[in-house]
Amino acid sequence: MDTINESESLAKYAKALSHPTRLAILKHLENQSCCCTGDLIELFPLAQSTISQHLKELKNAGLIQGELNPPKIKYCINQTHWQQAQVLFLQFFS
Repeated sequence: MDTINESESLAKYAKALSHPTRLAILKHLENQSCCCTGDLIELFPLAQSTISQHLKELKNAGLIQGELNPPKIKYCINQTHWQQAQVLFLQFFS
C-alpha cells in the first residue's frame, strides 16, 4: 500500500472511531463473536435508529461486517480491516 492510500485508509478509520459510542460498540464486538442491533440497544441507552447509524458508519469504514439473518442483521468485526487499522495507527504513532 502506498503512502497516499495508507493515509486515506487511516483517515477513514479515524473518522469511524471518532465517536465514543462507536468505540464502545467495537469494544463490545471485540469481546463477542457477533451480535445483533437488538443486543446493542439493550446495552446502550440509545434509540435503535442511533445505534443503526453508528453501525452504518463502522460498516462503511470496513471495521465491521453484517450478515443478514432475517429478520435481523448479525454484526461482527471485520478482522482484516481491524488488523489493518491497528497496523496503520501503530505506524502513525511510532
